[in-house]
Amino acid sequence: MVTVMKDGFLQSQSFLLFSFCLSFSFMISFVLYLGDGNSKISSVYINNTHGVDDDDFYDRNLALFEEEMDTRPKVSSLLSRLANYTNLTQGAKEHEEAESIGEKKKASKSPQMGTFMGVYLPCLQNIFGVILFLRLTWVVGTAGILQALCIVFICCCCTMLTAISMSAIATNGVVPAGGSYFMISRSLGPEFGGAVGLCFYLGTTFAGALYILGAVEILVYIAPKAAIFEGEGAAMLNNMRIYGTIFLLLMSLLVFVGVKYVNKLASIFLACVIVSIISIYVGALVSAFKEPHFPVCMLGNRTINSHDVKTTFLWKHFCQGPELNASCDEYFKANNFTEITGIPGLASGIIAENLWSSYLSKGDVLEKRSLSSSHISHPTSAHHPYVFSDITTSFTLLVGIFFPSVTGIMAGSNRSGDLKDAQRSIPIGTILAILTTSLVYLSNVVLFGACIEGVVLRDKFGDSVKGNLVVGTLAWPSPWVIVIGSFFSTCGAGLQSLTGAPRLLQAIAKDNIIPFLRVFGHGKANGEPTWALLLTALIAELGILIASLDLVAPILTMFFLMCYLFVNLACALQTLLRTPNWRPRFSYYHWTLSFLGMTICLALMFISSWYYAIVAMVIAGMIYKYIEYHGAEKEWGDGIRGLSLSAARYALLRLEEGPPHTKNWRPQVLVLLKLDEDAHVKSPRLLTFASQLKAGKGLTIVGTVVSGNFLQSYGEALAAEQTLKHLMDKERVKGFCQCIVAQKPREGISHMIQSSGLGGMKPNTVVMGWPHAWRQSDDPQTWKTFINTVRVTTAAHLALLVPKNISLFPSNSEPCTEGYIDVWWIVHDGGMLMLLPFLLRQHKVWRKCAMRIFTVAQMEDNSIQMKKDLATFLYHLRIEADVEVVEMHDSDISAYTYERTLMMEQRSQMLRQMRLSKSDREREAQLVKDRNSMLRLTSIGSDDDDDTDGGERDRMTWTKEKTSQYRATHSGCSTPEGFRDMLSIRDHSNVRRMHTAVKLNEVIVNKSHDARLVLLNMPGPPRNPDGDENYMEFLEVLTEGLERVLLVRGGGSEVITIYS
Repeated sequence: MVTVMKDGFLQSQSFLLFSFCLSFSFMISFVLYLGDGNSKISSVYINNTHGVDDDDFYDRNLALFEEEMDTRPKVSSLLSRLANYTNLTQGAKEHEEAESIGEKKKASKSPQMGTFMGVYLPCLQNIFGVILFLRLTWVVGTAGILQALCIVFICCCCTMLTAISMSAIATNGVVPAGGSYFMISRSLGPEFGGAVGLCFYLGTTFAGALYILGAVEILVYIAPKAAIFEGEGAAMLNNMRIYGTIFLLLMSLLVFVGVKYVNKLASIFLACVIVSIISIYVGALVSAFKEPHFPVCMLGNRTINSHDVKTTFLWKHFCQGPELNASCDEYFKANNFTEITGIPGLASGIIAENLWSSYLSKGDVLEKRSLSSSHISHPTSAHHPYVFSDITTSFTLLVGIFFPSVTGIMAGSNRSGDLKDAQRSIPIGTILAILTTSLVYLSNVVLFGACIEGVVLRDKFGDSVKGNLVVGTLAWPSPWVIVIGSFFSTCGAGLQSLTGAPRLLQAIAKDNIIPFLRVFGHGKANGEPTWALLLTALIAELGILIASLDLVAPILTMFFLMCYLFVNLACALQTLLRTPNWRPRFSYYHWTLSFLGMTICLALMFISSWYYAIVAMVIAGMIYKYIEYHGAEKEWGDGIRGLSLSAARYALLRLEEGPPHTKNWRPQVLVLLKLDEDAHVKSPRLLTFASQLKAGKGLTIVGTVVSGNFLQSYGEALAAEQTLKHLMDKERVKGFCQCIVAQKPREGISHMIQSSGLGGMKPNTVVMGWPHAWRQSDDPQTWKTFINTVRVTTAAHLALLVPKNISLFPSNSEPCTEGYIDVWWIVHDGGMLMLLPFLLRQHKVWRKCAMRIFTVAQMEDNSIQMKKDLATFLYHLRIEADVEVVEMHDSDISAYTYERTLMMEQRSQMLRQMRLSKSDREREAQLVKDRNSMLRLTSIGSDDDDDTDGGERDRMTWTKEKTSQYRATHSGCSTPEGFRDMLSIRDHSNVRRMHTAVKLNEVIVNKSHDARLVLLNMPGPPRNPDGDENYMEFLEVLTEGLERVLLVRGGGSEVITIYS
């Protein structure tokens, strides 16, 4: 019955390589006929533009930031837009644009699938397949139990290591639908992503062909007489092709009608698989007490085909006539017929015979070595009723045939868009599924070897047991449980492949990285990929025309192994690069495990079939070069682009192509140091802080400005550069020095900011010190230069870090044993406040410090919802921190605020109109400072005293009546005549700004007085230069009472993302 399949493999092999290459060329020619689609527009950064109410600009508590609210929104506004992550486009606007500009998106339901239903069961269904039921017994019988265990163990180790790498990538941010293609393309770039994505697509398509061929082969066991063509070899292969084509048409039609029907049938198919596996275990246990009746007929030690075992039948095949004296086969005359038990059972001890391998060549007879026979060197004939080996077997061949039975580990990541918590479900569900299937495979290898006779195991099609499915002979209560269950499971797996492959092709087409595939991004009105399904069915038909499960299996083995290889490469590369965005929530990974997985994948590719491996690599290389030279350019923040940052000329030229992606953003620091008269650095701790922030990664440029003319000061500039180099060596900072000679320091700093760096290696962050004792300084250019630098960095779209009290910052030899790094997130300006503590905690000095994030809620904000949204936002950022929302109510402006503002304006006018000597100026500054301190204590005491009655409170509140009364009562004071008008505050916007500074400072000091470091949004300088001195006063008030403060201004671009 099934033996007619054996002699047709030679013809099938000649057709194989032609079909394999034709599948790729046919795809290209087909899509060129269909035409191109529309291109897409991509954007890199989050669009921060949004409507801002006019009231926000005059918020009393945030007046310091009111001039920049259009580009730096309040945290509450940002969180309200990011709270519902399902409303974000796939990959967000900073990652990918939506399918088309202006397309209205339908409201999607919130994903609710958990680990068990969303990952574990789909992985089980995709891993268990046709090989388990049709070929695992044959693999055990041919390779022996020991080598079969080795094959299963190697393949399972490969998928386990790949699953670990995949879990790290999948938990490094939100992974939209797209599975392995999305992970590889976003980690290794569009070239690798497109090449491996198409290979994975071809592998999934050929997997559909494999499952269909398996279903047809099982159909032969169900209906042996269903053959259309009678005969052997090519006739049987033609039956496979015809039935396979019919099955393919029916399955494609079902997928086209609706995927919902496929999903509804998936649970039924999975139940069939589970029932079939359970029946194997039950049958193995039952066989220990009662042997199933499956006798095997033997001639000597040779296995006889037992379809029609009759005396006349055997005599006819071994003798030349019916007479007793007719000439007969010599082996037939010298040996006797015996009957052995096909299923000796678990307690029979047959496991000892099945431990060792028994590889055969094509045409060899299956023999039982433990049976005695007359060794007559008489050639066997094909017309003898023996059971023959249909294919030459070897260890490498069995690896290629078995490996498809462990694929399917990407089923969970492919459903990431439907999971409630993908970052938790994907690692747990995938690894548990691999452990479960590995245990099933390994235990089945031992059970098959311990229960079934060796010649029956090596009988691929069950000819020795009357055409029964070999694994079915062990099943309980009937072989039909396995036959029916395996048939439906293979049909279900084929439907899953025909469902997943078109969507994978559609995802590649929509990314627009391969122009000639654009047409496959379109489909029906409901989004079903019609054109992609048609191409998938045509390519699957090429696999069906091969008509041999044993020859199709190595093809998809190559494609899956190549996909797994690049998943491991992506994880290893990201780990070694240590990009700031690489923060997987799954922490049980290591680059050595990824490299081990790569090595196993590459070895298995060449072990199973070296020529298939070369063809698959050539196809992937062709796609890679095509995308590189003719494809659409994409910037996804991939690892290859991150690696190019450390390359030489080639990397610099590539970095010139555009700004770095958010995921590749790391602080490229320009540290501005000031030298004293003796050419010594005034604040060396600035460089120490920069080294703690950088941790030896990225670009560091240390610069200073020497006043004078370049021609006369060249030697002084060289000396200053040497000083900086010595300091860098001392602090172990790897970077570059830059010294600029200019007439004015502010001009030199501006030139340095404009000219530093080369190509893509330009600074994006400026670190400068706070002008110490600027109030007492006799040279106002000190703080004016500081404010000018703030304006220059803002104009250049660079981030700015200003450590205040830098001398109190810890050195590299003074690690903090405990404490907090507090982040006060008041306005959103790119995420610098989130990223900086993470980078600092990578250094040993700050490693043991915990992170706290505070944000400010106004009266109109829902503080509870803000805290919840902020916690969700940090969860998706993979940043661990305590969250607290501080409520700031709209209180009346206190007397202390008015008095502080008045003193500020009064001092400013005095210094502007009077030429005081240095001693007088210091005395005036000290007088103002002492007065401020007394007023501060009085104001704080009044605010904190809950028992104060309304009358006392009214004295500390400035109303119109109080203001008039104050002016009237103080008009005759002993103030000089020229300063009487200064008692009235000229600019009431200064009052609002001072109110913001005072209120924020009170809250910050109250919450963060014990913090090791406080990070705070730095307000922008006033647009009118006349208020520069007031701006310095606002910053002083804002940071009073804090030991270590880091003022932070973003550069206007996003530096942190929740996406992978």
